[in-house]
Amino acid sequence: MIVYFNGRFMPKEEVKISPDDRGFLFADGTYEVIRSYNGKLFRMEDHKIRISRSLEQIRISGVNVGSLESIADKLIKENHLEDKDASVYIQVTRGVAGIRSHAFSAENMSPTVYAYAHGFQIPAEKWAKGVKAVIMPDIRWSRCDIKGLGLQANVLANQQAKESGAEEAIFVRNGVVTEGSHTNFCAVLNGELLTHPDGNYILPGITRTVVLSLCKKLNIPHREYPIFESQLNDAEECMILGTTTEIMPVVQINDRKVGTGKPGPVTVKLQQAFQEVVGN
Repeated sequence: MIVYFNGRFMPKEEVKISPDDRGFLFADGTYEVIRSYNGKLFRMEDHKIRISRSLEQIRISGVNVGSLESIADKLIKENHLEDKDASVYIQVTRGVAGIRSHAFSAENMSPTVYAYAHGFQIPAEKWAKGVKAVIMPDIRWSRCDIKGLGLQANVLANQQAKESGAEEAIFVRNGVVTEGSHTNFCAVLNGELLTHPDGNYILPGITRTVVLSLCKKLNIPHREYPIFESQLNDAEECMILGTTTEIMPVVQINDRKVGTGKPGPVTVKLQQAFQEVVGN
C-alpha cells in the first residue's frame, strides 16, 4: 500500500511516527474519511470544510487543506482503486513535541499529516435487510461536533454493540437520541423524518446533509428535531447514516423490532435516490 506521510508518498511500512507525536500521546488531532466511487471523491469540498473547522476549533495551524484533494486523488491512483469502491482516511495531529505536556506551543512544532486509501466490500446485504442497534448512554464529551481522535467512548460502545450482535450503538443523552458511535441517526415518526438538530452534541455528517437535501427534493417531510428515547417504540422506521454506512436501515433496537421489522418505504426511497447521486 502506498500512503502519504508529511509531504511524501511512500510504502506504508516505511512510515515512522515519533512516540512524542501528540496524536500518539494525547489523541490530539482530527481526521476525515472520504468515499470514492469509481475513482471520484464524493463531496470532497464538504470534507475539506469540516476538517478546516475541526482544525480551527482545536487550534492546529499550518495544514494546507486545499492540497488534501490532490493527495486523496493520488492515493486512489497509486493504489489502483480507480474502478473500485474505496475510501480515503486523512489524519492530522498537532505534531511532535519535545516533552510530554498537556499545554502546547506551536513553536518548533509542525502538524503530522497521514493519509491512505483502501478498497472495501460494500454492505449490500445489510442495506437490503437492515441491521440491529442497541441503546447506550452518551458519555462522550460535549464537543462531538469536532471530529477528534479521542474516540475511546465510541470504541467501547461499538465493541459492546458488536458483542451483543448489533451493528451500531445509538447514544442517548438526557433522554434524547443524539447519534451512533460512528454514524448519524434518523427516525420516521408519523411519516416525518427526524434527526437530532445540528450542534455540539452530534457530528455534522456529510451523508446526513445529503439525506436532508434529498428529503427536500423528494418532498419527504423532515425536521432537525429532538428524538426522545421514549418515542423509539413508536418509530415507523429508523436508519443510521455515514460515509461508509451510507443509508443503513435499522430494523431492530435492543429486543424490539422497528416498524414491520423490515426496511421501510422512506428508507428505501432515500437509498435509491442516494445511489443516483453517487452515480451507482
